[in-house]
Amino acid sequence: MRLIAEPVEIRSTFTGDLKAMSARLNTAEAEQAIVITVNHASAETLAALGESLEAAARFITNTTSKDHQLTVEQMVSLLMPQAPVGPVILVEAQMLAEAKKAVLESGDWLSERDIALLAESSCSASSRLNEWKRERRIFSIHHNGSDYFPIYALNKDAGYQPLSAMAEVLKVFDGEKDDWGLAYWFISMNSYLGGERPQDLLIAVPARVVAAAEYEVAGVTHG
Repeated sequence: MRLIAEPVEIRSTFTGDLKAMSARLNTAEAEQAIVITVNHASAETLAALGESLEAAARFITNTTSKDHQLTVEQMVSLLMPQAPVGPVILVEAQMLAEAKKAVLESGDWLSERDIALLAESSCSASSRLNEWKRERRIFSIHHNGSDYFPIYALNKDAGYQPLSAMAEVLKVFDGEKDDWGLAYWFISMNSYLGGERPQDLLIAVPARVVAAAEYEVAGVTHG
């Protein structure tokens, strides 16, 4: 962050659509401008944002011209966290990293190319997988710019089509877990399943896996 080291005169603040702003800027007397673009904001929101930004800018520049050190202290105070980052946050970050590492090293994840080779498919694996994802028949995790799909979600005896139970589980967890959260759930030992991992029971006892998902969601909902 660079601090303002000289007085700045703020002439005016404009808000509105880009076409209207271009016309107003062409007639403005100021020599320079700062432009901030936003998407999907109402006229009231734009006006409130413009007023807030102008007030903040006037405060910073006015205070700088009066007392530079005071401005520095106030700005630093605003940017500092309310309290030091405690060990709890560090532990949570470490646990999350370990969980992701366990998922990635499990050997249960396939790329689009892997699935195409297994299925010996003549059609585009990408388009097929995207269709399955849109239909919520399968999910994927994103890592280092690529998507990977769980092999345990596919039925090798049916040309590596998604298991029907997977769609049911995804429906239960809709809005409750993101893709990584789903990956953690499937790989983790589950007390409802007698200590077994959900991913290991999808084929043998799919109804129990769906019931385990429903049990977890009910527990979260009702505390």
